[in-house]
Order: sequence, then structure tokens, then C-alpha cells
Amino acid sequence: MEVMTMILLVSVISISISISFAFLFGLHHHLFFNKNKSSTTAAAGPLPPGKMGWPLVGESLHFLWAGWKGHPEKFVLDRVAKYSSTVFRTHLVGEKAAVFSGASGNKFLFSNENKLVKAWFPSGIDKIFPSSTRSSSEEEGIKLRRMLHTFLKTEALRRYIGKMDRMAQSHFEEGWENKKEVVVLPLAKDYTFQLACRLFASVEDPQQVDRLSKPFNLLASSLFAIPIDLPGTPFNKGIKASKIVRQELVSIIKQRKIDLAEGKASPTQDILSHMLLTSDENGNFMQEFDIADKILGLLIGGRDSASVACTFIVKYLAELPHIYDGVYNEQMDILKSKISRRSAQLGRPTEDEIFMERCL
Repeated sequence: MEVMTMILLVSVISISISISFAFLFGLHHHLFFNKNKSSTTAAAGPLPPGKMGWPLVGESLHFLWAGWKGHPEKFVLDRVAKYSSTVFRTHLVGEKAAVFSGASGNKFLFSNENKLVKAWFPSGIDKIFPSSTRSSSEEEGIKLRRMLHTFLKTEALRRYIGKMDRMAQSHFEEGWENKKEVVVLPLAKDYTFQLACRLFASVEDPQQVDRLSKPFNLLASSLFAIPIDLPGTPFNKGIKASKIVRQELVSIIKQRKIDLAEGKASPTQDILSHMLLTSDENGNFMQEFDIADKILGLLIGGRDSASVACTFIVKYLAELPHIYDGVYNEQMDILKSKISRRSAQLGRPTEDEIFMERCL
């Protein structure tokens, strides 16, 4: 589960209505409410209300249709109202599922990870990410946390702040300034993907980023598509796109190995170098294919989660002017205090501070 584990570790999506999908291999023997794992009768307990819909596709079309109309939450809210329950069963993307909605549902899921529930992904994911069948997400999560613990410490991440700031400045200059209207989500996705490529693998060449971006968009949109592998379907396109992105990442990894051997790359410059040079508890190093999987997972999590969060921040700041004013005043106070301290030290504000003041 290398790729999908990385997505789980990176992805934290905040939305106004919290919806958590917990897919089950079969509701008849994998229930969240099974308190006695050794009991053979526990699985015979009552199921949540709901229906399975059509064979194979289940209620996937209803769910996708609600998303296409711009109200994905309607799928959940309609069923919560229909069944008078915040938990209901359904059938999505080829798998039976229980849907938990609301704060209590999220609390139950996230406080019982690897206890009453385990994270897993629909069977179609195995075709998009072939290596995801090698080990469980729990095992991979433990390995990755151990391997990346040192690299992801606050002190280590501080060196990225300057890069992120410069990329943000460039992004706003090119995509936002002097525009009467902007569509935030595509711009946010472009920015977060470029940032993820830069921070995780030091990919800065615009042409190389573009080669990754085009198939990557197809791949990301296919993750939870209906698993029908026929020419022209989103799922089929996702499988092909995964191979293209993986090949591009493997070539980047091969070149990084050469650069590290020749001293052209730093062992601490990004996560890619860290993965190449870090062994597990048995002294084994990861293979190129496995590293490509993990970098791919980081890219997916780093782009989609952050871009959605950025988009909602802009949306709510635009819709709630009193919140916008509060945020603006807070940032201006911080900036003024920094300029005062820096001016006292240098006799003038820095270029970054002047740019921040102009943007604000």
C-alpha cells in the first residue's frame, strides 16, 4: 500500500460537512461494531440502513451525479434524512460501504484506526498502483513514519520556508495580479503540484513538471472512478497515466543516484535523497520502483489536499468579509512588527517584506 499510505499520511482535507467513507471487503464479516473479534456471531449484528443499488455500479452514479452538479454532499445528506441515521450502507466504486457523516462519525473512525477500523482502498486501486498489494497500509505506515521521522521534524522543514515563499510570490505575480477574475481551484492545483514537485523531488524544470502534470491529472481523477477497465473509461486512462508518471519518476530517481554519487546533489536537499540514502532496520535500501510509488503518493496527497484547503480558504474569506478583515488586520500587525524589528537591525525592510506589504 505504498502509494496510498503516503496519500493518507499527507492528506488532511477540511470541508464544511465532514464525510468519511469506510469501505468494507464485505459488510457481512467486516463490521465497525464488531467488539469481539473472536466471536463468530458478532458479524451477524444489525446492519446500518441503506441499499446496494444496481449490480456492480451500486449507487456510484448517484454519487457522481451529485458531484457533477456541484453538490457532492447532497448524496449523503439525502440519505441521512431518508434513513434518519448518520450512518448508512451503500455500494460505491465497486465495493460495499458504510458511510459515516458528521463530527461524531469522524471521531469514531479516526479514534479507532487499527482498532475497530482499518484504512484500505477499493480493489481497483491495485490496478492503478500494482505495488499496493505488497503489504498492509498499517505496516507501511509504521515503516514510513520511522524512516521520515528525522526528515520531517520542524527544524528540518524550516529550510523549505524560503522556497515556498518565493514560489508563492511568483505564483501570485503570474496567475493573480492584474486579473479581474480568477478561478481558484485550477490555479491552486497548479501551484501545489509545482510546490510538491520542488519540495519532494527538487523538480524545477517547467517542461519536466508539465510532463508529470498532464498524466498526473488523469491519474488523480481516476482514483475513485468506477473500476471498469475498458478503452476510453476514466479508470483505463488512470491505469495508463500511472505507468507514464511512474516511468518519469524512475528516470528522475536514476538521475538523482548519479548526482548523489558525483556530489551534484545533497543528501538532505529533499525527501527523494533521504529515501535513497536511508535504510530500514535490516539495513536494506528501497528499490527505485518503491521510491517512485512513495513519491507519487506524496505528490497526490500534497497537491489535492492543499489545493482544496487553499480554495476553501479563499472562498470563505470572500464570502465572509468580517473574517477577511480580521485575517488581514492580523497579518498586517505581524508584518509591521517584523518590519520594525528588521528595520532596527538593518535600517530598512527586506525585499520579501516589501512584497508582502504590497500583496496585503
